[in-house]
Amino acid sequence: MTQRSGLALAVLALAAEEPMHPYRMQQLIRERGKDQVVNVGQRSQLYKTIDRLVRDGLLVAQGTERASARPERTVYAVTDAGRDLAVTWTLDMLTAPRHEFAEFTAALAYLPLLDPEVAADALALRLSDRRGELERLRRELEHLPAALPRIVLVEAEYALAHLETDVAWIAGLVDDLHSGALSWDRADLLDQARRLEAGGEDPP
Repeated sequence: MTQRSGLALAVLALAAEEPMHPYRMQQLIRERGKDQVVNVGQRSQLYKTIDRLVRDGLLVAQGTERASARPERTVYAVTDAGRDLAVTWTLDMLTAPRHEFAEFTAALAYLPLLDPEVAADALALRLSDRRGELERLRRELEHLPAALPRIVLVEAEYALAHLETDVAWIAGLVDDLHSGALSWDRADLLDQARRLEAGGEDPP
């Protein structure tokens, strides 16, 4: 069974539009801004994904094409099974969220490893990055052709809403750290953890 991924879904969706070669797939993902939600940075990963889809009967090599002096490129078409699976994946991704172990969430879980001042400085750097990304996305959306249908931009709308929430939450956390509303002492936390552990032990 082919492992579900955003990249595999993108490949099947593009091949369902028309048969095409991997370079064209990568090009279209970037031209359409889908590289913001699909990791297509490494072409080797794209080829590995295509190989798995071909192996599982979801894509089929339809022939080759050559443009000017470029080497021949294999053109891939989606099979009926591939088209059906792309629809199934899309429905599953919409209705059944997959729990992901995000690095940022893990870092928040172990924030007490840092002194509050160090944590505030680190989060301020992240906040600056997120604010820059938010402004970049806003500018990008403002300069898109007005004739574009909303359906091709809904993932950008979602990313914008997520960034706005992210920026507001991190800004509040940084403010609390700077004001002292949120602080901790690592030794006290360790003592509390030991007491809780001791209190939760089964009696002899």
